[in-house]
Amino acid sequence: MVRFLVVPQWQGSPAPRAMLLVDGASAIAGDLPRASTTVLDVPVEAGESLGTGVRRLSALLRTRELVDAAMTTDTVVVGGDCSVTVAALAALPGGTDDLAVVWCDAHADMNTPETSPSGAFSGMALRAVLGEGEPQLALSPGIPRDRVITVGMRDLDDAEVAALDGLTPLSVADLDDADALAAAVVATGASRVWVHIDVDVLDPAEIAGVSSASPFGLAPATLSAAIRALRTRVPLAGATIAGFAPRSPADAVEDLGALLRLVGAVA
Repeated sequence: MVRFLVVPQWQGSPAPRAMLLVDGASAIAGDLPRASTTVLDVPVEAGESLGTGVRRLSALLRTRELVDAAMTTDTVVVGGDCSVTVAALAALPGGTDDLAVVWCDAHADMNTPETSPSGAFSGMALRAVLGEGEPQLALSPGIPRDRVITVGMRDLDDAEVAALDGLTPLSVADLDDADALAAAVVATGASRVWVHIDVDVLDPAEIAGVSSASPFGLAPATLSAAIRALRTRVPLAGATIAGFAPRSPADAVEDLGALLRLVGAVA
C-alpha cells in the first residue's frame, strides 16, 4: 500500500517567497487519503549555515532526521522544496545499491557550495544524490552517474554543464515516445527506481504555482504516461512530488488537476 509523507520544508529553496512551498505541500495533502498520509512537523525557522556554504543547514538537518524516522517502503514524498528527495533516499529502506533515480526537473540542481550563486540546497540536490557537495547532506554512497536519468532539464547555470557528464539526459521532446523513459531506466540495470518530480518540469501553461518557471516544459499527461510505462517494467521504490508554490488558495485549486494526475501516476 502506498504511503504519502508530506514534508513542507522551505529552507532549501532560493526563492524570495520560499514559504509558499509550505502552502503548496498543504494544498496537495488536502487531496490525499488521510489514513495513508503523514504530515511532518518540520522546523519553521530559517536555521543557520553552521560555517558551511549551505544556507539554513541546521533546519535541513533537522528535517532530515524527521524523514529518516518516518520513511517506509512504497512512500511518495510530497514537498516542500525539491531537496526533500535527498533526505528520502538517505533513509530508503533497503538502501540504494540496486536503485536508479529519474530526476524530472527544469533545473540541473548540480551546484556545490563552492559554485552555487544562492547557497540554497535545492540547487545542489542532484549533486548530493551523486554523493558530492556538503558531506553532511550528500548521500554516502552516492547513486552512480550511470544510474541517473534526467528528464526535461533546460535551465542550467554555467558551472553545472560539465558536472552533468555521465548522466543520461532525456529532453522534453524525447518523452513524445512514452516508452523512452522506461527504456533508459532498464538500460541502467537497476532493479528499482525512484522518480523525483519538481513540478517546474511542467510547462508554465500547465501549472502556475512554481517559483522559477521555465518555458517549453512537459505536459502532465505526457509525463504521467511515461511514468506509467516505466512502472510496467521496473518496480517503483518511491517517488517525490515537490516544488509547488501557489501564490493563493485560488491558484492552488487551479493547479491541483495537473498535480493529482502526477500523484496518480506514481501512486
